[in-house]
Amino acid sequence: MKASIAALAALVFASVAPAAPKPAGVAGTVTRVTDGDTLWFMPVGKQPVAVRLRDIDAPEICQEWGAQAQRALSDLALNKPAMLQAYGHDSFGRTVGVVFVDDINLGQQMVEDGNAWSLRTRNDHGPLVKQERMAKALARGFHTQAGKMMPWDFRKAHGPCAAAAGASAAGR
Repeated sequence: MKASIAALAALVFASVAPAAPKPAGVAGTVTRVTDGDTLWFMPVGKQPVAVRLRDIDAPEICQEWGAQAQRALSDLALNKPAMLQAYGHDSFGRTVGVVFVDDINLGQQMVEDGNAWSLRTRNDHGPLVKQERMAKALARGFHTQAGKMMPWDFRKAHGPCAAAAGASAAGR
């Protein structure tokens, strides 16, 4: 009996895949926060790079809650030591990556606090949908606001912030 239990345990442990290792990170400091999903990261001994946080989309800076999202990311990261895991570049040339400050994934924290949405794909609500639903259920951040607009819908309706601000000023 003991032999069969040991064999079963060995089979179970052998079938469990080991956790995937995290990509190697680069140490540095967050030197500037542009908006709720973009920051500047200064790797140790190198030039700063613009980083678009992976897996999230925060309100545009000219959009309702945009300033609050920028302030929330600043509070989490500005002038703090950080670790960047880069995954590539976006169409604007920014590094797309996950940034950790004190072992906190900044993108995930922004979604959990209701300051960003999980980035959607065509058939999916994104990798942080669970955190987004929890923030909504707990009425955190912009989830307390009626009539909030997702950033991709805002950009589609109003264009980039500079254009939206110009159109707004022209309409006065």
